Amino acid sequence: MISWLMVGVGDIARKRVLPAILAEPRSRLAGIVTRDPAKAEPYGVKSWSDLSSALAGCDATAVYIATPVYLHAAQTVAALRSGRHVLCEKPMALNYAHALAMQRASEETRRTLGIAYYRRMYPKVDRARELMEAGAIGRPVFAEAAAHEWFNPMGTSRAWLADPKQSGGGPLRDIGSHRIDLMNYLFGKPIRAVGHSSTLVHPLQVEDNATVMIEYEGGVRGVVDVRWHSRVVRDEFRVRGTEGEIDLSPLNGPELVHPGGVERIAAAENLHYPCVEDFVSAIVRGILPRSYGEGALAAEWVMEQVTP
Repeated sequence: MISWLMVGVGDIARKRVLPAILAEPRSRLAGIVTRDPAKAEPYGVKSWSDLSSALAGCDATAVYIATPVYLHAAQTVAALRSGRHVLCEKPMALNYAHALAMQRASEETRRTLGIAYYRRMYPKVDRARELMEAGAIGRPVFAEAAAHEWFNPMGTSRAWLADPKQSGGGPLRDIGSHRIDLMNYLFGKPIRAVGHSSTLVHPLQVEDNATVMIEYEGGVRGVVDVRWHSRVVRDEFRVRGTEGEIDLSPLNGPELVHPGGVERIAAAENLHYPCVEDFVSAIVRGILPRSYGEGALAAEWVMEQVTP
């Protein structure tokens, strides 16, 4: 049985992560760290206002970090050095150096570090990978992803996203990191990355749009474009090869179009559940989770290359 300490009780934690932990049959919730004890009351477990006290007083074997990005590195390192395994929300950290510190702590303590890039667990992503390996589109050469929405975090519970000292950036790190990580998952090691970002529409301290081009060791070129200033919502992800194309658009939907036809392969109702389940399985079996610390470092490296 894996006992969990939950750090942070924001929207994602309440709507997805805590329900996933409570539903996972090999898991139990051992405690919660929150500045507002009332948020922990519905779960019937002990709560602490700071991580140090929780690590000292809780019997948890794993810690889920669901705090603003600027806290990820220090909290992850502290939890790992206390002997716990850690599953941390994305993006991994404020920058590549902080992410490296997290990975080094995992290696030194021999504790598992996972990052919640849950799109790696989408069944249709597995199917797309299978099709590419079978030669369904010939040799993959180009991939493109677009995530566009109208979003201004100011005045909301997620206002911290507009503070670069807390978030590290705008849509590049918020929604772009997921797409960059997915390309890394599908195409391997990124060897070059360039990009541009700007603040065009929303009066924010972070960018409201970013475009990234990534070159992979195997020759695939990827382009990721993310925007918070589009009234037209887009959630596109395509892979083009020498003999055809695979279209996963919308990425968060069940549709998968390829040269052999159209398939509908839905993701789990709770998108975080497969991520938690995979992490628990990794601990039980003594293997790396599908989204592990060293693997997630590649997304941090790409974003570091294109951040002004």
